[in-house]
Amino acid sequence: MASDGQAVVKFGNILAKHCLDQRCSTELLRAAEHTQSVSSQLGIVARVKAVTGESKASSELLLSNVQNLIRAVQHVLRAAEAACVKGLGQPSADPEEEEVAAFCQQWRKNLTQHRAEEALNSDRDELGLRKTRGAKAEPTLMSLVQEQPPRSRNIPKHPNPRKGHTVMERHL
Repeated sequence: MASDGQAVVKFGNILAKHCLDQRCSTELLRAAEHTQSVSSQLGIVARVKAVTGESKASSELLLSNVQNLIRAVQHVLRAAEAACVKGLGQPSADPEEEEVAAFCQQWRKNLTQHRAEEALNSDRDELGLRKTRGAKAEPTLMSLVQEQPPRSRNIPKHPNPRKGHTVMERHL
């Protein structure tokens, strides 16, 4: 999981580099930096636990660090959504940057389509407020990550692909 956190950090840094809005870019860099710290800490705790063996305290510490990493990754993804909405500049010829840009463009396309469908099929009450029952949630980067089909196992970037990897890991 710690290495997966590093992939999200890389994703966040690439997006921050191309974000057109300075505030969004700064927030994304801050979130990526925090995720980097939590991911590194998790890696250290996991290595220490592997050496010291099973204990309740070390298991609780490991679980706490995993939960912190999940929250940090969610923060990066929320900041990435804001950056995508504000706009991204052209990526360089780097294949990783192009993949990140394509991924974000796909999410933004899904969001735009969702909002258009919502406008056509308005679930608004007589005051113009959106009804909460039966309304589909807007697509998030997290949902797009979870929907991606696994890529081929012949990709050299991850020599030991494991079941359950997210798109961030496969793309970065």
